[in-house]
Amino acid sequence: MPHPRSASGTMLVTILAMTLAGTGRADEGTEYEQITPYRPSVSTPAQLPFPGQLELELGGQGTGGASRRGNLPYLFKLAFNNEWGLLVGGDAYIWSRGDDGRFEGVGDTNITLKRAWVVDKATAFGLEFNVKLPTAKDPLGSGRADYDVNAIYSQDFGPVHLDANLNLTQLGLVDPGTSHTQLGGASAFSVNLSQHWGMLGEVSGTHRAGADNGLQLLCALTFSPSKTLTFDMGLSRALRPRPATTSLFAGVVLPLARLW
Repeated sequence: MPHPRSASGTMLVTILAMTLAGTGRADEGTEYEQITPYRPSVSTPAQLPFPGQLELELGGQGTGGASRRGNLPYLFKLAFNNEWGLLVGGDAYIWSRGDDGRFEGVGDTNITLKRAWVVDKATAFGLEFNVKLPTAKDPLGSGRADYDVNAIYSQDFGPVHLDANLNLTQLGLVDPGTSHTQLGGASAFSVNLSQHWGMLGEVSGTHRAGADNGLQLLCALTFSPSKTLTFDMGLSRALRPRPATTSLFAGVVLPLARLW
């Protein structure tokens, strides 16, 4: 089992290697259209990627505290047309270290069917229907499937872009005396600082009967050297449930192929 610092370094090296492998391909000619990043925020935009263009989002995240955890989140995105798309993601690798010992392995897998309604260049609505498959071994995952529906509102207010999400989740595994139904919400605000740099801030939370509410703040910087490549880096602070924890993350978004 690698030391947490070694694992964090490995995550960053992996991200860089995959990015360099795809950057040259993504910048050749005009084969690819502009990408549509969803990470690093909890909320997602209503808009779909360019139809037929397979996009990959890959990141690394580490959480400190009494129990340390690191993961490599990934997401494949493919739109069939301007209205429907499919998302497949999860954690390619997770490691954790705490009082219960050390664990590592593959995380759970999320499959999402997405519907978008684009009103105009500034306004869009969306719905996501998601199932989380329990592909992670215990205790890295719950061992049960989760189902949720996520409603999305995206809007441009001048230079500021808003993505607001409201979701309802049916959890497969909960503590005794707590509800299986969880209500969640997130609002992310992003703005371009220059031609290549951007900034993002987000507040998100959850509520479930019988359990402590969740509350998280997130801030990030993005760097887009071209229309087909975006890097991000930042931190999130989970204020509730206590004890509060801080996570550092970095990632990249790039196209993999034009399928049609």
